[in-house]
Amino acid sequence: MGLFERYLSLWVALCIAAGVALGHWFPELFQWFASLEVAQVNIPVALFIWVMIYPMMVQVDFSSIKDVGKKPKGLFLTLAINWLVKPFTMAALGWLFFRVIFADLVDPQTATEYIAGMILLGVAPCTAMVFVWSHLTDGDANYTLVQVSVNDLIMIVAFAPIAAFLLGVSDVVVPWDTLLLSVVLYVVIPLVAGILTRKALDKDADHTRVNEFVHSLKPISVAGLLATVVLLFGFQAETILAKPQAIVLIAIPLLIQTYGIFALAYASARALKLPHNIAAPACMISTSNFFELAVAVAISLFGLQSGAALATVVGVLVEVPVMLSLVAFANRTRHWFGQ
Repeated sequence: MGLFERYLSLWVALCIAAGVALGHWFPELFQWFASLEVAQVNIPVALFIWVMIYPMMVQVDFSSIKDVGKKPKGLFLTLAINWLVKPFTMAALGWLFFRVIFADLVDPQTATEYIAGMILLGVAPCTAMVFVWSHLTDGDANYTLVQVSVNDLIMIVAFAPIAAFLLGVSDVVVPWDTLLLSVVLYVVIPLVAGILTRKALDKDADHTRVNEFVHSLKPISVAGLLATVVLLFGFQAETILAKPQAIVLIAIPLLIQTYGIFALAYASARALKLPHNIAAPACMISTSNFFELAVAVAISLFGLQSGAALATVVGVLVEVPVMLSLVAFANRTRHWFGQ
């Protein structure tokens, strides 16, 4: 495990602090970054997210899909949680907390935006960080590739309809053109670029050239992640400093969702008698979010300073330490599963 993965929480925490400080001290700079938009897409955020996602997409091996039938239960678990459970529990928790429990603490418009941000997180299953969580739990790398590959194919066609349905249920007017544009920009284009790159490089049976290429891009991908965190928290600096309670309010349902989904997935994996090297990554994929996509879509739909964007940014804040705690739990309970 590299230095970055080992101290991931530390790097993200430092970038969060740097983003808030820079956004407070140099608001004009971040306002200028915020103004760099084309068709409701913020160009700096888009570039950083592409830089972050592209190396991950190169790792996706669609030829591995032919092996799905060999061990279908792990894939079934991942897809069932990601597409039949998680988006709807996230929407329900958002509604429960911001329409009922926290109704007196947040104005209705802001509550609607918080719910929208949570929904976007719930409808975006993890892609970029999956390989880190799988590696940390000694997961089956090839099977993880299968899960990610199938997930990405489904995301191309399912993300926009499910997001639109749940946003509509939450009384948000859905601009379909912006939503579909976001799917194209942040899923289809990097995925196609990854496929073409892999096809051009993958001449060896052991994927040596692909692995070397991805390894060479890793520092750039890490820089993209950290720069995105700094930029996002810089955009939200004044809101975070003025309303720190908003961070806590958003984090509570997100934490309940994350630990609840993991508990459901982990119990289901045991019931299905999956080996640990498939069960652990399957549960990590089911639990974590493609926060890069959620953040980008929230910004495109609602704006940089919106409650929806803040909710997805809090998702970034919550995700890394929570997922690392679940990695530790999964590793301690390895003996619960077969090998």
